[in-house]
Amino acid sequence: MRERVDAADTDDSAIDHFLKTVERRALRMAEMATSSRDDAMDLVQDAMFGFVRHYTSKPAADWAPLFYRVLDSRINDFHRRKQVRGRWLAAWVKPADDEVDEIAQAPDTTDPGPLLRLAGNEASLALDEALKKLPARQRQTFLLRVWEGFDVATTANVMRCSEGSVKTHLSRALTALRRALEKYA
Repeated sequence: MRERVDAADTDDSAIDHFLKTVERRALRMAEMATSSRDDAMDLVQDAMFGFVRHYTSKPAADWAPLFYRVLDSRINDFHRRKQVRGRWLAAWVKPADDEVDEIAQAPDTTDPGPLLRLAGNEASLALDEALKKLPARQRQTFLLRVWEGFDVATTANVMRCSEGSVKTHLSRALTALRRALEKYA
């Protein structure tokens, strides 16, 4: 009986270790996709729950592509829901002309300010902005191929598209990023 408990403990620690290693990168991917830290945290947490619920019985070597596939699905679902909500709200909610939007008037807290830009973070910020401006599929392909280091076949599997599509998306993403960041080269 003790052998089963030890095996379960080992599996749990391996899963915990895996989730800790992908957590920050997954959060960054989701944050770029949603432009909201709170939404990104919710998506990553939901992806982790879904991954643990359905895929931890798979071999550990398959966990990374499976996890990112779950995360990709959650991000796509998020965008679909947002699009539907936007259409519904646009049809039913009409703001008053004299009403002031407090949120739109609030200062941008994501702006790091002039001191950080002067400290050499301009290129990093420019990369973040350039990544945010990429179409979702191009950004996801770039993040999976370049940041995560997945090969073309694994990326195609995660994104549920052909290998040719992965190559096309990556090529277009790299071209757009080079153009946007040429002054930092």
